[in-house]
Amino acid sequence: MTLDDLRAFVAVCEAGNLSAVARDLGCTQSAVSQRIKRVERAAGIGLLERRPRGVAPTQAGRILHRAVADGLSGLDLALRRLADLRAGDGGTVRVATGATTVRHFMSDAVVAFRTRHPRVNLEFQTESSSRRCFEAVADGSSELAWITIGPPGHGIEQHPVIRLPWVLAVRADDPLADRECIEPGELAGIRHIRLPENSTSRMRLDGHLGGHRDTGPVPPPSTTSVADWDTALLLAELGVGPAVVPQLPGLPATTQPALRLVPIAGLPPLATGWAVRRWAALSPAAVAFAETVTACLGGTATATATAGEGSMR
Repeated sequence: MTLDDLRAFVAVCEAGNLSAVARDLGCTQSAVSQRIKRVERAAGIGLLERRPRGVAPTQAGRILHRAVADGLSGLDLALRRLADLRAGDGGTVRVATGATTVRHFMSDAVVAFRTRHPRVNLEFQTESSSRRCFEAVADGSSELAWITIGPPGHGIEQHPVIRLPWVLAVRADDPLADRECIEPGELAGIRHIRLPENSTSRMRLDGHLGGHRDTGPVPPPSTTSVADWDTALLLAELGVGPAVVPQLPGLPATTQPALRLVPIAGLPPLATGWAVRRWAALSPAAVAFAETVTACLGGTATATATAGEGSMR
């Protein structure tokens, strides 16, 4: 007995006529009759009785009809949802992000994705550390995480999407504001706002600047640290101190006239992108969202991935 046999049984009970059901199903009356017989054999009791103008369910047939009709309704709905998931037109995409990820990296993509896939739910789970982002991906509570690409480890695939140049953010009236660029060696003598503790971006920056510590004066320890890049930019604009941050997408200096972003020459850019357990195992909807973000950022999806960790701040 198959699901199609049960569907034929329900149809016959409701139509009261085997030939009418055969026409609807595009098959012969004999084929419909064979389906009914398989259901009766599985039930171990007669389910239909012949009438002068067709057939009608027996008492046993009425019991089974009610149960199967209710069950098939819920099952068909579930199968449609599964088909939507396979086609990428339904379901839920869960993304673990840092506090400012959606604003800077995904705002255009969210609008484009919602237009193309209006039936897909998007859920964003804000995490405060790289460990939490990777835990969300590892335990399955999120399919995707937007991260700063970090060193290999933990069995998580990392897919770089966009590389961000480093800039020195200062107030417009700061003596450095009119510089066309600044050298990494000069940063060693500047008391700048500290990036998040244990973040990949801070480790990357400290590693880049470590080779320049002996080329200039050592600044006093910073008295200001932040939890995310946006806060660093705000504090720099308020004159608390300069901040070394990646140049975030959609952040032209004209939108913040009191702030200047001075390019830093010679520092390798900071790579950001997706962390997943296994790209090949993502749902079609998750792949579609990730590819939409990549396209809106003008990035290039990588064919290869690294197993590693990262942090998005």
